[in-house]
Amino acid sequence: MTPDLTQTTTQPASIADIQELVRTVPRLHLRGGGSKPALSTPPAGCLLLDLSRLSGLVDYEPAEFTFTAQAGTPVAQIQSILAKGGQYLPFDPPLAQAGSTLGGVIAAGTSGAGRVRYGGVRDFLIGTRFVDGRGELLRGGGKVVKNAAGFDYPKLLVGSLGRLGILTEVTFKVFPEPPAYATLAIHCADLPAALGHITSLNRSKYDINGLDFGPSEMGWTVWVRLGGFAAALDDRMTTLRQQIGSGDILTGDTETDFWQSAVRFDWLASDAALVKVPVTPGRITSLEGALASAFPRRYSVGGNLLWLGWDKPISELDSLLTSQGLSGLLLRGAADSPWLGKRPGGAFLARVKTALDPDEKFGPI
Repeated sequence: MTPDLTQTTTQPASIADIQELVRTVPRLHLRGGGSKPALSTPPAGCLLLDLSRLSGLVDYEPAEFTFTAQAGTPVAQIQSILAKGGQYLPFDPPLAQAGSTLGGVIAAGTSGAGRVRYGGVRDFLIGTRFVDGRGELLRGGGKVVKNAAGFDYPKLLVGSLGRLGILTEVTFKVFPEPPAYATLAIHCADLPAALGHITSLNRSKYDINGLDFGPSEMGWTVWVRLGGFAAALDDRMTTLRQQIGSGDILTGDTETDFWQSAVRFDWLASDAALVKVPVTPGRITSLEGALASAFPRRYSVGGNLLWLGWDKPISELDSLLTSQGLSGLLLRGAADSPWLGKRPGGAFLARVKTALDPDEKFGPI
């Protein structure tokens, strides 16, 4: 592939195409499915690499609970294939229906409500192939779960926004999906009451598949999701409701639609800025005091992640997060940098960047 340096977007069809582009183009920016436009919109002077042609399943071993696919493969396509074998990606990658790709999920480090029990994307990614800033094809990890050979590139690439290399192929481990789910919606008068339930549930004996909460018409609502065999799930949910003392039980399509709506961000206007903010339950009261406004928002992963809708200048949120000692990642919206508040990095990451992309062809970290 001979790159046309007068164009602004190109669609490489092979790894060799990507390598040639890296070796000949001074600045590159990556796009998978375009579901997170704040991350996939290139700055001036960058050639945009649309990776949608690098798509498709490479290998799937249901008995080994692993699959390998090209990085541009839509998450929804993989979910459909896994579902036929009763398996799934337990970290519930968001924005699948909006076209998010496997590579995009890794680059943004985005995980959904299931992370509360099983861990996030970095816990399920076991192998990668990627092109570095010199145009070399590197491999990290492997195609089996028990593989510890080599440097742990997969973990480094999670959340790197494509600034360390261009993912071409990825391998994930998967789990059997619970045959049924049920959710208890607990209505709370205020934030302290909601946080009290979160603290109790985080310490409970229940195997919780989702633990979210957020403002609602009744004050605040906590949503607790359990999964398992239907015959046992009714008793487990009844016991949980008795322990809590109240709550509405959601089952069937109503329950499924509720959680699907959450990872689609249906509760947020399509043109609103969307920010991912890692947090901890102990810091939420201070953060809520700083927000001091009715921004659409939803806390997930037992209070360890905030999905925030923002309708003011992004610079104000940047300052607010900095004052709270928190970081944020802008997924939708416009800003000079997608990183807000406390910036990632440090000496170690700087050394990794220098080793993998010495000329900053993929932009600064």
